[in-house]
Amino acid sequence: MKKVKIGFVGVGSMGQCAHLKNYATLPDCEVVAIAEVREGLGRKVAVRYGVPRVYPSHVEMLAHEELDGIVSAQPFGRHGVLLPELFQAGVPVFTEKPLAASLESGERIIEALQSSGTWHMLGYHKRSDPATMAAKAEIDRLKASGELGRLTYVRILMPAGDWVANGFSDLITDDSPAPRLAFDPPASDMDAAVFDQYTAFVNYYIHQVNLMRHLLGEPYRVTYAEPSGVLLAGESAGGVPCVIEMTPYRTTIDWQESALVCFEKGYVKLELPAPLANNRPGRVEFFRDPGEGAVPQTVVPQLPWVHAMRQQAMNFVAAIRGESAPPCQAAEALEDLQVARAYIRLLTGI
Repeated sequence: MKKVKIGFVGVGSMGQCAHLKNYATLPDCEVVAIAEVREGLGRKVAVRYGVPRVYPSHVEMLAHEELDGIVSAQPFGRHGVLLPELFQAGVPVFTEKPLAASLESGERIIEALQSSGTWHMLGYHKRSDPATMAAKAEIDRLKASGELGRLTYVRILMPAGDWVANGFSDLITDDSPAPRLAFDPPASDMDAAVFDQYTAFVNYYIHQVNLMRHLLGEPYRVTYAEPSGVLLAGESAGGVPCVIEMTPYRTTIDWQESALVCFEKGYVKLELPAPLANNRPGRVEFFRDPGEGAVPQTVVPQLPWVHAMRQQAMNFVAAIRGESAPPCQAAEALEDLQVARAYIRLLTGI
């Protein structure tokens, strides 16, 4: 089949080390252009990854290139300004999480997307980890079969740690000056201090907010925000209690993120590696104790040596081809901002 042609908007640290290095080596994908406001950096990165054309802005890239998809690695506080312009190209767009820095900006993005005729995939890479994919498939199977009883509880633990895991060791840098860029306005329903707290939360913990819905398989609402900021409690639409533990302790040279999905007669346990750890999937464990004389079993599948960021790139290319659905699109990502807003309101009273 013809290779999918991808254009990159931004090749800073995450643009290079989380995304470009993966797309540039996929056999069914071709990165044909880079738009980078730091022109010296753009040229260096293009040489490293064999990208034929470099532009000083996304406007010029879109005017000259026929693309099948766009990967935009930009600060999320710019999404409301930038994404409506990218949607006008009429091709699928991928960005990092979260959808935006405020609900208002997120809603404007959704409006622009709906009139564009295309779709927008969010970089919730944890959904693309082979361990999460295996866990989700088993959770859905157990819910359908009922063989371990009903789903009773979901817990996600996310201590702060070394999320980079030496993943920037091959980062290309440059002293090219960057022009001043336009950012979205702050949320109108928060003062500056609360807005800072909100953006810090969505920057760091929005992955877990999103993963919770993915594992539950249904929406949920926040019911409690522990005053110190260490615990978010909620309840799913089907009445399943759920919690996110946010840095009850921290690590310095490790990453210990996990999720526990409980059924009456067993569980699915998920352990995820640092986001920029290469060639390493997570770990998933299935425990079943159906009773009635059956021997309890613990199964730990051996997973392929594919890390989440690479699998995410594969998933975006497959979705462009129409071979599968994007793991998470903009409409659901707006729900993450709503959950985050409800949490901050409970936490601060604003």
